[in-house]
Amino acid sequence: MATKFGDFSKGPKDLLGDDYSSSISLKCKKPAGPVAVTIETERGGGGALSAKVGTKFAYAGFNVDKGQLKADGSRVLETSVKPCPGCKVSFKAGKGADLCVDYTKGAFYATSVLDVLDTSKISASASMGHPSGFTFGGATVYGLAGKTGFTAYDVGLKYSQGPLLASLTTSGKLGTFNVALKYKVNDEITVASQTAHSSSKTCDVLAIGGLYKAEFGDVKAKIGSNGMFSAVLIKEIAPKVTIKASGAVSTSDFSNFTTGLGIEM
Repeated sequence: MATKFGDFSKGPKDLLGDDYSSSISLKCKKPAGPVAVTIETERGGGGALSAKVGTKFAYAGFNVDKGQLKADGSRVLETSVKPCPGCKVSFKAGKGADLCVDYTKGAFYATSVLDVLDTSKISASASMGHPSGFTFGGATVYGLAGKTGFTAYDVGLKYSQGPLLASLTTSGKLGTFNVALKYKVNDEITVASQTAHSSSKTCDVLAIGGLYKAEFGDVKAKIGSNGMFSAVLIKEIAPKVTIKASGAVSTSDFSNFTTGLGIEM
């Protein structure tokens, strides 16, 4: 299966990053005929409520993957079409505007992104998988305005076989090596880690954690080199109603404790 270069570390990153929150939120999804409507409301630190309304639908091969209105008046629009087998052309507009092309064939995956708002840069990536479980890839950014030329370039390697997923990617023009690992111990326990290695810091432990699928719900926990310990309980309390209760505390200051609560239905 083809893997996009930007998704080499997706498994560990999602396990260690998704679901943790320090806010109170409510997310409701409701189909309205062929259109899916999502309403998200979040309570800010000062107690004020902010909401955003989103939708997605498809018609005659044209897809609105995300259309969203936010409380501050800003808008997000993501659309896509598939002009030919293996090719997907999408347009993403929010703070900026990008024209994206994704192409897949077998184990090959290539992407290109053009900043059409300022025409300031073009990004590209490519990756190639092998039946052994290895995937090789690289990415680059070329400046079109102001500072022209290659402003970024990085490479990566991913290995996925059985319960193990491991990736090694670079950032900062090969200046930093990022290592991501995920291992499924059994049907109940999965562990993961993310570390960064550079000349200025030999080993920076971004996060180490895991997932435990218990009878009462899914429990995720992690700790990083900054000393923050975080945990979240994910439980389906009714059909299609999920609650996520999270908390975080500094191991050096237990008085610094934050909580979060999210409900999805």
